[in-house]
Amino acid sequence: MEQQVILNGALGAWAFEELANDLAQKLEVKVSETPEDFNYILSWDEEDRETCSKSFIPFEGMKLASDKRLLAQVFQDNNIPIPETHLLASHQEVVEFIGSDLGQWCLKYPIGCGASGHRIIHDIKDIPQDWLKPYVVQRFIYLDDPKVYRIYCAGQKLFGWNVRKFPASVTKQAWVAHAQGAVYEVFDDIPEQIIDIATRTFKATCLFDSFGCADFIQNNDGNWLVLEVGTDGIFNHVDRNIDNANLEQEILEKIAVAFWSRSK
Repeated sequence: MEQQVILNGALGAWAFEELANDLAQKLEVKVSETPEDFNYILSWDEEDRETCSKSFIPFEGMKLASDKRLLAQVFQDNNIPIPETHLLASHQEVVEFIGSDLGQWCLKYPIGCGASGHRIIHDIKDIPQDWLKPYVVQRFIYLDDPKVYRIYCAGQKLFGWNVRKFPASVTKQAWVAHAQGAVYEVFDDIPEQIIDIATRTFKATCLFDSFGCADFIQNNDGNWLVLEVGTDGIFNHVDRNIDNANLEQEILEKIAVAFWSRSK
């Protein structure tokens, strides 16, 4: 009989401990430091491809979600609508590309999360020479009321459409991050255009059958653009601290259904 576990071993296990316990309780499986036949991988050695192949969330999806360089290429290859983005090989290429358009472009730190490490290029000095390459240079979209929208997918089901924004009491920042004071508001209905774009996005990033989230921005022309995707496992995990108990519970419930469907 196939054995299922929440796999949380190796050096990074401490960072996933709370999530591991929540998942174990909802999925009614144990947390284990050693792999079994089918694993919800949280912390593990990415070089162990045999175990990674027995993962609820595909390793390729974890890897893509963890690296904005890989994401940018996959988005472009699959015609996913995103802000204008360029992958540039060297510091000199970035300097030449930006030219006099200072303040119009941002440099995205490729393995950061929660906007950590991102910077708007106001001066050539804002372009570090010691940086992970290729450089991810993206047109920064200025909004009077900055908002980032998110949708989740579990087992091919889209749900949890919400917006992250700054309350009136918090000074607006360039990056709409929870860690910088942004709060969530959950909506009842998902826009039809989002359903199409999100479905294509999750399929392109190997997360449609398992679990992930996608962040969107709506530009000043009203067009929806994908910023990035996120998922659980090895490199990061999806933020569940959204101050909405119903959605937090729904995420766990839909993951459980998808997990057991994949395990059969």
